[in-house]
Order: sequence, then structure tokens, then C-alpha cells
Amino acid sequence: MAQNTLKIALAQLNPIVGDVAGNEEKARVARAEAARLGADIVMFTELFLAGYPAEDLVLKPAFQDVCRAALERLARETADGGPAMLIGLPWREGEALHNAYALLDQGGITVRFKVDLPNYGVFDEKRIFEPGPLPGPVNFRGIRLGLPICEDIWSGDVVECLAETGAEMLLVPNGSPYWRGKTEERFNIAASRVTESGLPMVYLNEIGGQDELVFDGASFILNADCSLVGQLPANEETIALTVWEKGADGWACRQAPIVTVEEGDEADYAACVLGLRDYVDKNRFPGVVLGLSGGIDSALCAAMAVDALGPERVHCIMLPYRYTSSESFQDAEACAKALGVRYDTVPIAPAVEGFEALLQPLFAGTQRDITEENLQSRARGTILMSISNKFGPMVVTTGNKSEMSVGYATLYGDMNGGFNPIKDLYKMEVYRLSALRNRWKPKGSLGPDGVVIPENILSKAPSAELRDNQKDQDSLPPYDVLDDILRGLVEDELRVSEIVAKGHDLETVKKVERLLYIAEYKRRQSAPGVKVTRKNFGRDRRYPIVNRFRDQGLVAHQPDEALERAIGKPRQASVDM
Repeated sequence: MAQNTLKIALAQLNPIVGDVAGNEEKARVARAEAARLGADIVMFTELFLAGYPAEDLVLKPAFQDVCRAALERLARETADGGPAMLIGLPWREGEALHNAYALLDQGGITVRFKVDLPNYGVFDEKRIFEPGPLPGPVNFRGIRLGLPICEDIWSGDVVECLAETGAEMLLVPNGSPYWRGKTEERFNIAASRVTESGLPMVYLNEIGGQDELVFDGASFILNADCSLVGQLPANEETIALTVWEKGADGWACRQAPIVTVEEGDEADYAACVLGLRDYVDKNRFPGVVLGLSGGIDSALCAAMAVDALGPERVHCIMLPYRYTSSESFQDAEACAKALGVRYDTVPIAPAVEGFEALLQPLFAGTQRDITEENLQSRARGTILMSISNKFGPMVVTTGNKSEMSVGYATLYGDMNGGFNPIKDLYKMEVYRLSALRNRWKPKGSLGPDGVVIPENILSKAPSAELRDNQKDQDSLPPYDVLDDILRGLVEDELRVSEIVAKGHDLETVKKVERLLYIAEYKRRQSAPGVKVTRKNFGRDRRYPIVNRFRDQGLVAHQPDEALERAIGKPRQASVDM
């Protein structure tokens, strides 16, 4: 290897949490490909051997042992003179467990530890790992590599320390999950560190779905002047060779692939597909089954399932009752035909009427209400779960974020299922992504081209069809209004008065807030689903189930200045000299 030339292979791959042997072999295969490409070193992502995030699994000593043994095997293999490796794993140093990144070269191991442990939103690393000391660079065949790990570049201290101690470039392994607008946020952070340090940066991110999180890859390279000189694809495994040269001004990347990545609605749709695919495949389900009602939510979920898994692994069931319209029959059948899936009809009247007969002695003298309506949903849920139990496919549940927010979903009914690809999409976003899918599909999708969601599904008024002439907006504000209120309450944590100031009716906002709070117990029992927004239900938003607080819409409280003066500031304790 010439002193002034360096070839780095970037392994943007999809590890599986807990599959240490599989991740080790994936790394071994990637190293062989890097050797074929002529690379000097191959770089992997954060905690690659363990899979990310492994959460409390990394606290198990037996798991730590397996990860360490895998690393040592890979290290010994680098004695063959082939490419070195940079790879992440949990690493115990005495009593402290660290999020570590290891350089494996010529049979040896050099490690660096993550310093800034994120502890917000979906991250909870401070309860798992101990922070490492501020790191210096590692010496790789005469080149001083700075190895800040993911969150280490979100503030300036670690990169500043690396620059001051002689790092010549920054190679950053990441486990950075997708949410809307994340690509721009990453670029801005990376550009800030490059500008401050004057060092070029590789930002390598993993891809794949892990429970609620989707890692979109979209790795990139910035030269020291902040120019974008490399861009890997989103939502796609790839091993890319990059060629670096050292000149009078330091190292610069001279050769790397540059592709266009999806943004906006396209990125959201692709994330939902990837999240569903990996949840099904990594949990080894043979396929999925879902109720296809003729409505927009189930139609979009069916399209995502086919794009993720292929039509042969998707089974759609129409579960009609007396309130199911002929229009819904036609729309569901047309959607199933366009997608090419197996489609069956299972009337639920015998089950619903059987339940009503069983309950009649207990319900005697009462009026029919939502209780009887929910029997329809629970019959459907039981039938879908029975098909899952008998044949093995996972039930896809199809409630959107608007419905999940205000509790318009039935426990042990339409909430039954293993995973929900649209759980973090509001109703108007469901419509938008459905229209998008009819004119576009993401790269790698297994579904058909063209229109797969009939136009009538997009244009008709939404209804659960639990009674005659029912429409969702009989009891809810219009969805564009509801969604805007919910974004204020959920994503932005606005006061009711602030949402009203945007033009919404006070009593409507208070009603929505009340529904949001009292549905918390339902959401705690709901299936996981892909995180798309900055704040999803689940890992991001942790509200108490028992909660009597209600915002009455008062303007923001202004502290009483007289009281503040009376209280004064805490006095420093006196010290005897």
C-alpha cells in the first residue's frame, strides 16, 4: 500500500440482532469482497457483530462472550495479509461495558469506545453502556484514523480531541434510525464537524428493520471542504470501494459511488416496506395475512406487504357483515386482483350472531351500542388469528396513527396482529402514500407496477362500516383538522392554547386531547410498527396510562415576579476557614 493512497471498502449491511454467528459470517464474506475490490480496509457499522440496537441483550455475559469470541476469530484471519477490518461490538473492560469499535489488522485488535451515549427518544444507551474516555486516533499502517462512534459527532468534543491528537480523517460507524427529514439532519451535523476539524469524513450507516426502527443506510462521504463526494443508496445493502489520496492539504476521497436517495413521501414508503419485510423475515414468518376491507388503510398495508414480500406470501381476507357495502366488496376484490394476492371471503355473521345470542341473557334490557359493534371487529380479529395459528403467517394490523391516537381501534379485534407498517402514518399521509404508490414504487419492491389501489378507495369517505351509513367523521373532526391537532399534541407537545391560536376550535382540541390520553392503555397493547415521524407511539412517547391531567386551554403561565423576588436564589453554604 502506497503511503499516499488508501482504499476503504464501506460495508453498508443489514445485521440481525443476536445472530452473532450470522453477522460474523456476513462480515467475513464482506471482507472477501473487499479483498476482490483491492481494498486495504473494510469498514462496518456500529455494534455490527451484536446487531443494533440489542438493548438489554448486551447485558448478558454469555452474549458478550460470544461477541468477543467472534471478534477474535475475525482478528486472527486478518493475519493473512488481506484487508483490515473496522467493526463494532459490546466490549467489557473490567467492570465497565462499552460500545466499542475495533480495528483488526495483521492479527491484532485495537479498540476505541463511544463517549457520548444517547439517552433520548428511541435511545437508552446510558442504562446499558459506560462512556469511554475522549479518544485519540488509531494508527493504521502509518495513517492516523479518527473513529468517533455515531453520537460522538453530534457534539464537537470527541472530534475536537481527535483533530488535536493528530487524526487525518474521520471514519464514523453509525446505527442511525430513519425518521422523516433525518437525511438533512445528518448532513448538517457531519458538515459542522468537518468544518470545525478540517478533516474529511465517512458517515457509514447500517440498513434494515429492527422492531419499530428502520435503518436506512444512505451512507455518505464529505471531503474536508464539505463537498459531497460519495453517496450510497438508501434501504439497500452494498459494499462500495472508495479511493483516497493524500496531498498537500491532507486526505481526500477521489473515487466513490454517488447515487440519488429517496426523500419525503418516497422515503417514508420505502421505510415502511423495509421495516415490514425485515420484521417478517427476521422473525421467520412464512408470510402475512390481513383483513382487506375495501378501505384505504388495509389497501395500503396490502400494497406494502406485497412490495415487501411478494404476492405469493400475502393472503388477504374479506370479512363481511350485514353493514359491508357492495362498494367495499368490489373495491377489496379489485385491490387484491391488482396486487396478485390470494383473496378469500369469510362472512362473519355466524360468529357475531353467536356471540350476541350468548350475551343476550346478560344484556337483556339494554340498548344496542358500541359493544355490539365491537363484536364485529373482535370476530374478524379472531378469524385472522386463527388463520395465523393454523398456517403460520403473521397477522398485519392496519390502524393508522390518527386512529391509534384517539382510540378508534378495538382491542382484541382490529388491533390484533404482529406488526403494523402504517402505525406512524396519520390518515392524510395514508391517502398521500396510497396515491404515490399508484404512480411509483421503491427500488427492490416485489409488487406489480402501476395502479394497485383502486381510485374509488382513494375517493370515497372512510368508514368502519359497523352500522348503517356510518362515516368516520360522524364522530371525529375532518381528518386534515384532526391530524393537524394531533401533530401539535404528539410531535410538538404544544399547549391547547397554542393549537387554538393556529385556528382550531377550543372544544375540539380539548376533545382530541382527552381521547388521546384515555387511549393510552390501548396503545400499550398494540402491535409494534415502523417509526416514520420524529415521535412515534412506543419508544419515543412514554405517557402514563393513569393520567388525570387535562389542558384547559389557558395561556402560558407567567411566573409571579414578586414571589420570585421573595423566594430569591439559593444561597451558597458558608464554609468555615
